[in-house]
Amino acid sequence: MDRFRPLALLAAAAVTLSGVTALSSAARAADADLVRNGGFESGLDGWTCSSGTTVGSPVRSGTSALKATPAGGDNARCAQTVTVKPDSSYTLSGHVRGSYVYLGASGTGTTDVSTWTQSAPDWQRLTTTFRTGPATTRVTIYTHGWYGTGAYHADDITLVGPAVDTGQPPAAPTGLRTGSVTSSSVSLSWSAVPGATGYAVYRDGAKVRTVTGTSATVTGLSPSTAYAFQVAAVNDAGESARSATVTATTAQDGGGSPDLPPHALVGYLHASFANGSGYTRLADVPDSWDVIDLAFGEPTSVTSGDIRFERCPVTACPNVESDAEFKAAIRAKQAAGKKVLISIGGQNGQVQLTTTAARDTFVSSVSKIIDEYGLDGLDIDFEGHSLSLNADDTDFKNPKTPVIVHLISALKTLKARYGDDFVLTMAPETFFVQLGHQYYGTGKWGGQDPRAGAYLPVIHALRDDLTLLHVQDYNSGPIMGLDNQYHAMGGADFHIAMTDMLLTGFPVAGDQNDVFPPLRPDQVAIGMPASTHAGNGHVPPAEVVKTLDCLTKRTSCGGYATHGTWPALRGLMTWSINWDRFSNWEFQRTFDGYFG
Repeated sequence: MDRFRPLALLAAAAVTLSGVTALSSAARAADADLVRNGGFESGLDGWTCSSGTTVGSPVRSGTSALKATPAGGDNARCAQTVTVKPDSSYTLSGHVRGSYVYLGASGTGTTDVSTWTQSAPDWQRLTTTFRTGPATTRVTIYTHGWYGTGAYHADDITLVGPAVDTGQPPAAPTGLRTGSVTSSSVSLSWSAVPGATGYAVYRDGAKVRTVTGTSATVTGLSPSTAYAFQVAAVNDAGESARSATVTATTAQDGGGSPDLPPHALVGYLHASFANGSGYTRLADVPDSWDVIDLAFGEPTSVTSGDIRFERCPVTACPNVESDAEFKAAIRAKQAAGKKVLISIGGQNGQVQLTTTAARDTFVSSVSKIIDEYGLDGLDIDFEGHSLSLNADDTDFKNPKTPVIVHLISALKTLKARYGDDFVLTMAPETFFVQLGHQYYGTGKWGGQDPRAGAYLPVIHALRDDLTLLHVQDYNSGPIMGLDNQYHAMGGADFHIAMTDMLLTGFPVAGDQNDVFPPLRPDQVAIGMPASTHAGNGHVPPAEVVKTLDCLTKRTSCGGYATHGTWPALRGLMTWSINWDRFSNWEFQRTFDGYFG
């Protein structure tokens, strides 16, 4: 037996393997990992997640990993679009934990791929390969869980293949000019830049939004204020130098009411019905209440548009005042500087303006109520199924759904009819506003509730005419905030996070290029229930004070970091004046104690 031959074979094998290794390394020299922040060490930078956050444990490597929790119709998808070479092979890999976790790629130009694991109690590697099509330059990679199966984790996601020479950033845009200017917005346009894939818009030196076209409207501005604007062109290589500066001064405020106090207390008065809180005569409402919403005007049928206001009958409200006394009380409140509005809708008053005829009937019938009682304006409290979005209605800036379009038209008509002093307020639920940060209508893949975010196009179209938006921060499920965390009712945190979204603006359906612009702080009041009897989500006075301290002074914020400080926040709204009286005016006393 030749004792030396095995050693010789091993030596030869080593030489051969070294050669193979050398050849493989050379072959892979042009390959690179194209995923940005695949280890989630920079939070969710580079990723768009429907419901996800980063955690410090468990992690596979580094100090962070992705945690995402499917809920309802959301499979907690996190995605990133990557620039690739046409007609090239790529390997997608990642490590996951959890049940029914998926990893895949779409838009490949050939066959889209995905891989998944049914159960991974510890980190498990998923990998798949694909080849791009002859014209494919961008591919979307993603990971997601499955509906109702609990949280999953992902870490160290890579896409290895030929890198793309991104070249140089584009040239700076030219021809920047202003267009329409209102009290809260400025329209901009500029010339296209060859090689640009998008544009960054700057206001007073700070980037405020990104767009793919050559125009943008910057909103959320203050009236009678000068602003400076610039634009930069963007591609995969980076951002260009900024354009020359243009300036614009916003118009005087044409919306709202000029004589509302700096901080206002808004409440609903049960004027058409009775419940356990008891009937409160309008003349008995204390002077602390600055805006009194008469609840409710309701339609004769869901789609008629014919709104009627019928005061509570004496059989249900024995102490109800006469019509003459009621109208006299309205005039007395107005003489004292208060605003009295008719609130349309409520829990039982479903209103769907499906036709132009219903729209016109709405305008005429609401006008009749306003004129008969000499009211200061209108509150829109559409709930339930009043507003929803058609499947093809995906752009809140350009709505198509008839019930949305007709409502906008009707409210603009009423505003034009009654002039600048007309008070217009809205009281949507969080489902119709802040939920739009995560879901909008039926969604890109369908299956979502079409009511999600359905108030956003109405608010956006009327933001220059809107006096107050007071979202109902009650009777709500958990809502994802700007920190990509879910916030639930029961404390100051929920009110802080929900209001921060209105005052900062937020991406709609998670799309960073489709941002709902912020409202002015003087347009925003926080909606809270007056007592535990009034609705789910009541908080004690100490939590109300924490909320106001955080938003107006940036103190007592707890674990949530707001995106600004808003001392001009208009105030508070509550359901309702009746329930607050039932609770010995606790809500009113908290407001008075804070704002004086």
